[in-house]
Amino acid sequence: MSKPYYEFFCPVKVIAGHKALENIPFELKSLGAKKPMIITDKGVRAVGLLTHLEESFAAAETEVTAIFDDVPPDSSLNTVRAAAQAFRDAGCDSIIAVGGGSVIDTSKAVNILVTFGGDDLLAYSGAHNLPHPMKPFFVVPTTSGTGSEVTSVAVISDTARDLKIPFASYFMMPNAAVLDSRMTLTLPPHITAMTGMDAMTHAVEAFTCMAANPISDAYATAAIKKISANLLKVLDNPSDADGRLELAQASTMAGIAFSNAMVGLVHSLGHATGGVCHLPHGLVMNLYMPYVLEYNLDTNGDRIAELLLPLAGADVYSATPAAERAVKAIATIREMRDAIYDRCKLPRTLQETGKVSREQLPLIADQAINDGSIIFNPKETDRADLLAILERAWG
Repeated sequence: MSKPYYEFFCPVKVIAGHKALENIPFELKSLGAKKPMIITDKGVRAVGLLTHLEESFAAAETEVTAIFDDVPPDSSLNTVRAAAQAFRDAGCDSIIAVGGGSVIDTSKAVNILVTFGGDDLLAYSGAHNLPHPMKPFFVVPTTSGTGSEVTSVAVISDTARDLKIPFASYFMMPNAAVLDSRMTLTLPPHITAMTGMDAMTHAVEAFTCMAANPISDAYATAAIKKISANLLKVLDNPSDADGRLELAQASTMAGIAFSNAMVGLVHSLGHATGGVCHLPHGLVMNLYMPYVLEYNLDTNGDRIAELLLPLAGADVYSATPAAERAVKAIATIREMRDAIYDRCKLPRTLQETGKVSREQLPLIADQAINDGSIIFNPKETDRADLLAILERAWG
């Protein structure tokens, strides 16, 4: 049955292919931009990924005017200000973000300062505080997980106050997301696995949580199908360019899905665990997903059951009795996690991380209960419920 009301929005152009980067100079020119600045991190630059992008400008009228590669794993207000100053000093007119979530968030924030002027980024924090569109902005992801290339949010750390500051505006969305298989070919197995399961969680929660809608469902299920079909293949054959491109597309599809349908309790627990124990986001997404689905089973088992088709394929779906499909879907996710663990030891329990103590579980629960994602979870949750899930996830 259709929902009585919903909204869906994604104005980001997606350019995907094995040679997608070669389209960037034309796309910049079409927006009247001639002096782009690349924002990236030292790791991306060190492995030579910028070479592919720079070569795409060789025969173009446009040329890369500046490169800022000093983005840390957890970006800060100071990083944003430094990059904005470098942009101004070089006389740039557009931004190309090349990297993962931190680089993309940094670039979104830099665009705020170079568009509206000054150094007071905090004046634009919160939701919908940007007055008009910003400078041309392109994103080239180097991981297949965050989906940040199609979202309207960014989070920047205020290190002086030890706070994470959120920014949200439709004007922060890139003009284009450029998905090129060459940009993820060098990802090591454990990062490929973490980011792949991050995207999987985005899609699963977008489909099973309360703000799901028919259009987000289409993106979510397509993303799940691509990840299920390609993640293990890529872990076994990291140079599989077609598989890499499929995972990149899946990450973008999942990003479109969850930015319209939101996420739920897996993310609430993941955000809290990341804050308390400093574990990577993709790791905790992979860890918590089956435990939360089991918790939600008695409330939205029908939706979880529908996941079996994209997760396991038509043969398994049709051979499984309707009443057993939800449990089978969760079992399929567990089997995928076990296969990933066999290949790169991505933890399936809190105990397997080696970085979480049982004494920290109440603190994780306290933080998770106040996380915004929890309101979209299909089943109401209190602190005792969270502690019970954490105990099951302990191992």
